[in-house]
Amino acid sequence: MNKKYILGSVVVVVFAIVAFYAFTPALVRYVSIEEAVKNGGTVQVKGERVGNGVFDLEKNVFTFDLKDKDGRQINVIYDGPKPGNFDQATEVVCKGEYKNGAFHAREILVKCPSKYQEMES
Repeated sequence: MNKKYILGSVVVVVFAIVAFYAFTPALVRYVSIEEAVKNGGTVQVKGERVGNGVFDLEKNVFTFDLKDKDGRQINVIYDGPKPGNFDQATEVVCKGEYKNGAFHAREILVKCPSKYQEMES
């Protein structure tokens, strides 16, 4: 009977370790632009877009400037097309890392307030 409990405990611990390592990449912390520049690594920065950005069709690269709540700005480079509703966005969240003088985004989440406003009748 004790062998069953030991085996069951080992299985539970192994699954817990596997689950921890599987979900760790999804846990990316939000930081300010200053912290992203200073600390490096994969992080998320949030701010308002400055202008509409520029899309280079040949390289398939979208670049724009992002300003955080403290007024700091950073150039964001995204390997991919400009998000469809980027021009209507009030807030943008970029997931990636700071390197070579710019924030290289792997993902861009565009927050558009018009989606959440009540429709007029």
